[in-house]
Amino acid sequence: MLERVISVLLLALVFSGIVLAKKSPKRIIVADVGFSTPESVEYYAVDDVYLVTNINGASLAVDGNGFISKLSPDGRVIDLKWIDGEKEGITLNAPKGAAIIGKNLFVTDIDQIHVFSLPDGRQKKSITIPGSTFLNGITPGESGDYVYVTDSGFSVGPKSSGTDAIYKVWVNGKYETVVKDKNMGGPNGISADRGRLVVVTFNSGNILNIDYFGKQTVLPTPPNNDLDGLVKLEDGRFLISSWGGSAIYALNRDQTYSVLADNLDAPADLGLDTKRNRLLIPLLKRNEVVILQLE
Repeated sequence: MLERVISVLLLALVFSGIVLAKKSPKRIIVADVGFSTPESVEYYAVDDVYLVTNINGASLAVDGNGFISKLSPDGRVIDLKWIDGEKEGITLNAPKGAAIIGKNLFVTDIDQIHVFSLPDGRQKKSITIPGSTFLNGITPGESGDYVYVTDSGFSVGPKSSGTDAIYKVWVNGKYETVVKDKNMGGPNGISADRGRLVVVTFNSGNILNIDYFGKQTVLPTPPNNDLDGLVKLEDGRFLISSWGGSAIYALNRDQTYSVLADNLDAPADLGLDTKRNRLLIPLLKRNEVVILQLE
């Protein structure tokens, strides 16, 4: 009898236009704490903290005022300007993507990759990539002491500089070009994955499979464009942030897409808290960070 009553109630809801939605993942929203154009969040497992890069102004401004915040997993700011471009001995203009390899923190910044030591945050060096204009996404290589970095080829406003590229950069300052192609569509988020690179593009809204020799293959097109961040989960899914959709999309193992989260204004470079199974989402235009619990 109880089951029949429940069934009748469910049918009534459907026919009245009300849909029972699946429960949304839990969110912690960190707002009004002093973030300034936050572009990426990286989980530093050794200290169990989140590192937030802040452009603090225009994305191409060589103004020396960028900073990196240290955030606790419960959303408390430990040190707003833990690494501060305005301090002596620090070069940080408009920091964007961040990646950690061992005791080194790599940060992209216009035409440079800065290397900071961990856990103290001391600057070790800055690596300039001549001819680059907008170094942006970054991911650790699958072995060794190197990272892969995207040049999104952005100029002032929506105009493209035509420098779209992917570079392989070592901690000692050596670098090499993996692919340079003005028609790549604004490569942004990047992930090294089993002998290939997976890259999302901001201008063309594509997701690309690129082998280590630079050959490009287009994967199924995401539901919306202006793609920014990219991370891979242990279950094989890729998560993609989309400004166009104000959402996080999941590229499933069967090559279909699903919406993981929505109502996110300008979600930028993504991070993963592997200890708590959380997605870390900076909202660049809102000066907020969303900590999203994954199932």
